[in-house]
Amino acid sequence: MLEKLQFYIDGQWVDPVEARTMDVVNPATETVYGRISIGSAADVDVAVAAATRAFTTFSVSSRKQRIDLLEMILEVYKRRSDEVAEAIMDEMGAPWGLAKYAQAASGTQHIGAALKALRDYAFEEKIGSTMIVKEAIGVCGLITPWNWPMNQIAVKVAPAIAAGCTMILKPSEIAPFDAIIFAEVLDEAGVPAGVFNLINGDGPGVGTALSQHPDVAMMSFTGSTRAGVLVAQNAAPSVKRVAQELGGKSANIILDDADLEQAVTDGAAAMFENTGQSCDAPSRMLVPRDKMDAAAAIAAKVAAATAVGNPREKGSRVGPVVSETQWNKIQGLIQKGIDEGATLAAGGTGRPDGLDTGYYVKPTVFADVSNSMTIAREEIFGPVLSILPYDDEDDAIRIANDTPYGLSGYVSSGDIQRARRVAARMRTGMVHINGADLEALAPFGGFKQSGNGREWGAHGIDEFLEVKSVYGYEE
Repeated sequence: MLEKLQFYIDGQWVDPVEARTMDVVNPATETVYGRISIGSAADVDVAVAAATRAFTTFSVSSRKQRIDLLEMILEVYKRRSDEVAEAIMDEMGAPWGLAKYAQAASGTQHIGAALKALRDYAFEEKIGSTMIVKEAIGVCGLITPWNWPMNQIAVKVAPAIAAGCTMILKPSEIAPFDAIIFAEVLDEAGVPAGVFNLINGDGPGVGTALSQHPDVAMMSFTGSTRAGVLVAQNAAPSVKRVAQELGGKSANIILDDADLEQAVTDGAAAMFENTGQSCDAPSRMLVPRDKMDAAAAIAAKVAAATAVGNPREKGSRVGPVVSETQWNKIQGLIQKGIDEGATLAAGGTGRPDGLDTGYYVKPTVFADVSNSMTIAREEIFGPVLSILPYDDEDDAIRIANDTPYGLSGYVSSGDIQRARRVAARMRTGMVHINGADLEALAPFGGFKQSGNGREWGAHGIDEFLEVKSVYGYEE
C-alpha cells in the first residue's frame, strides 16, 4: 500500500490540520493501491499564508533567478520522469508507452517551453511617455485534473514560477501521486519555501476554499465545465482572476477532397488515444453524406484493431477509463446513442471480451449521428466516436459550430488553402489542419464554454501577470 499522508507547505512535508484519508484505486485492477490525506479549508489557510509571505521576495526575483530555478527543476524532473510515468500508469490507467512518451514527457515539454518563453519575455514596453510593466499577479490557486495530470500541472506551475507568482496546487484526488513526485522535484530543485505548496483534497473541500480565499489573487482551473462554473462563482465575490480550460466536443471535418481512408483512420485513432479522455479529442467526425458508409467501415476497422488491455501488458494501446463512475457514465451514453437511433458500427456496451476486471470500455463507433443526439452534444470522455453526415462545406461548418463548446477543431482536405478557409470559420480556440500536431509554444485554450484564457508558452505566462501603466517616462 502506497501511503502519502502529508502535504507540501512552506518548503516542508507537514501533517494535515485534520486527519482524513482517501483510498486511491487502480482502474486496471479495481483495487485500492494507495492512500492520501484529504485537506480542508484550514490547510488552505496555512498554505495561503506561506505563499503570501513568499510572494514578497519571489515576486521581485530577477529573470535570471527564475531561469536558473526552472533549469534546475527541468534537470531534476527529467531524472524522475519514469517515476512519474509509473504513477500515472497506476493511478489513471495510461499504458506504459503513453504514460512515458506522452503523459510524463509533457512535463519536460512544458517546463522547457516556459523556460524558452521566459528568456525572451517582454516584462516592460514603452508606449509614448508611458512604461507598461507586467508584474506577478500574486498568490495563485491551481486545480488540475486526472486525465492529463502532469501536463496540466506543468502548464500551470512552470509559467507561474516564470511570472514570479507563488501558488497552491490541488491536484486531482483521483490521480494524486504524480503530483506528489512533482512536489519532491521542486523541493530538490531548491524552490524557495512557500513559492510552491501542495494540498490534496476534493473540490468541495480544498477547491472551494482556494476559490473563495480573499488572499488568493487568481484561480487557474482545468476540468469539467460544470466544475469550472462553480470555481468562477466561488471566486466572484473577491473579484479574482479565473483562467479556465474546460470541456470540449471537437468537430473533425473531413472535406470531400480529402484522402478518406487516411483522414478517417487518423481521426479514429486520435479519438481512442488516452481512452478518449482528452478535452480536445476529435469526438465528432463530419463526413460527406455519400461517404458515410465508407467512413463508418474504416473507423470500425480502426476500433477492431485497437488493442485494449492492462496498462502493464506489452502491446496495450488503450487502458481502462479512470473510475467506476466514469465507466458507468460512458456505458449510459453508449446506450443512449443506441436508443436515439444512431447506427452502432463498432463496440457497444459492456467490457471488451476477456477483460472482466478493470474499467475497460470497448472502442465504439456510431454512424448516422445527428447533431441533436445526446452523443453529439455531451462530452462522453471515453473511446466513443460519433460520425455525422453533412451536405456541403457550409453545412459542415454550421454543424461544427453548433455546440456550446469551442476548444479544438480538425480539418482534412487535399487543398491546403481550402482547409485554412474552413479553419478560419470554426469557432474554436485551436484548429488542426491535416493532422498537424500541437505546438508547445502556441496558446492552448478554447472559446465559449470550453473556457477562457490561454496556456502554454508566452501566453501561459501572460495569465499570471498584471499590467501596470507608469506615466512620466518622457525622453
